[in-house]
Amino acid sequence: MAAPTWQPDGLFLLELAYLLLLIFTCFRIVYDTKSVSKTLAYLLFAIFVPIVGILFYFSFGINYRIRKIYYKKLHIDEAFKQEMNTLLEAESLDEAIERSSDLQNSQRLIRLMASAKSNRAFLLPNNAIRLLQNGEEKFPALLEDLRQAKHHIHIEYYIFENDQIGGQIKEILIAKAKEGIKVRLIYDDFGAKAIRNNIVKDLQRQGVEVFPFNKIRLLLLANRLNYRNHRKIVVIDGLTAYVGGINISDRYINTKGSAFWRDLHLRIQGTGALALQRIFISDWNFCSGQSILVTGNKLFPYQQMPHYGSVKMQVISSGPDSDTPNILFATLQAIQSARQEILLCSPYFIPDESLQQSLVMAALGGIKIKLMVPEKSDSKVVDFVSRIYFEELLQAGVEIYLYGKGMLHAKSFVVDTAVASVGTANLDLRSFDLNFEVSTLIYDVEIAQQLKATFERDLKYCKQLRYTRWLKRSVWIKGLEKVLRLISPFM
Repeated sequence: MAAPTWQPDGLFLLELAYLLLLIFTCFRIVYDTKSVSKTLAYLLFAIFVPIVGILFYFSFGINYRIRKIYYKKLHIDEAFKQEMNTLLEAESLDEAIERSSDLQNSQRLIRLMASAKSNRAFLLPNNAIRLLQNGEEKFPALLEDLRQAKHHIHIEYYIFENDQIGGQIKEILIAKAKEGIKVRLIYDDFGAKAIRNNIVKDLQRQGVEVFPFNKIRLLLLANRLNYRNHRKIVVIDGLTAYVGGINISDRYINTKGSAFWRDLHLRIQGTGALALQRIFISDWNFCSGQSILVTGNKLFPYQQMPHYGSVKMQVISSGPDSDTPNILFATLQAIQSARQEILLCSPYFIPDESLQQSLVMAALGGIKIKLMVPEKSDSKVVDFVSRIYFEELLQAGVEIYLYGKGMLHAKSFVVDTAVASVGTANLDLRSFDLNFEVSTLIYDVEIAQQLKATFERDLKYCKQLRYTRWLKRSVWIKGLEKVLRLISPFM
């Protein structure tokens, strides 16, 4: 009598299939993820949380910077590049640095961002920069500049609300389009979802070109939610530009009885507008499917560019389309180049290991560091996770201030009252690695002094954390912080 042959049952085959899927996922995590902390977090989640961990990784964890899914290239002919390089001092970077002692002190940062292997950010001369405090300073200036547009208006925002200020901007854009001025608008399909079925349709009916960035579709919902366009850019006639943390929303206008919203924005006239224009057109070509060329038109009016001011700056962009995390690299290099003082301001603080250790090393090396974050932001979870990193910083001597007047949304830093930065990126992993962001590096003592004065005024509304008192947190809180630190790479 023949021995019965073993036949695998359905459960065994299912377990085998899951084991193979788990092995494949772990291999993919190790192969694709550069950050050691993030790799370990994904591995632990995939192994110890069956099915859910794997689904989470494939929904949110695939490294799009490596996969180049969002790669987009601005096509500029060689003749234009030569003229642009001459205008923006790209050909004479050494001479520009040699002529200025201020630039010499920041030359490692300048060269890093100007490198072809990183951001390729030109050192931009001849700018006039106005620092705008909150929506009550930004929006009147912006509305007036929009009304004065003569050739084109380019707008790109993460949040665009269907409210009073959103309606005002809509009406101006429609009026300018009727005058024959080219108006283009990019909105993030998640952050600005409130305007999909009203403002967007009204604008399109009136001749304004409008496209969502990275349109959300059900099949790719998770990944498309994970990679958002967090930029806030306006370029008018290629000469005047706006960039910073303030979205299009009434919440940024601090009126009596409303929650106070603290933020910063820049109005730039000069060559900085050309750099922001380049970022906009690159994003436009990506999300619209068009191919706008920059030669032979008025999008880059470099020949008519007057001498607006004496400020030199670099505009840096970062996102899944970047080979390197440029804004993170700029922040790290600025910290490492500090000789006396660093002032940091961010609504969300969830640093990666490199940023955390750079701050610790600088503080231990005698650099005076002040970090300002909200006492209560618009995310309780983020607030709690942020505080996981405070003990190590406080122990090293970093001064941490909790802003209590309202929601602190400004993203800025000042180093040695010589280098300043205002942009869209928070000091968190999402801004450095996942979102499309834009920021500025400003090499001007006057602007740096203005930002420092703003920071010091805001200290009046802050509560300083003390290390000895912070150590008195309950055992349960400290234990929860240790657990949450394991998942902080996902935040």
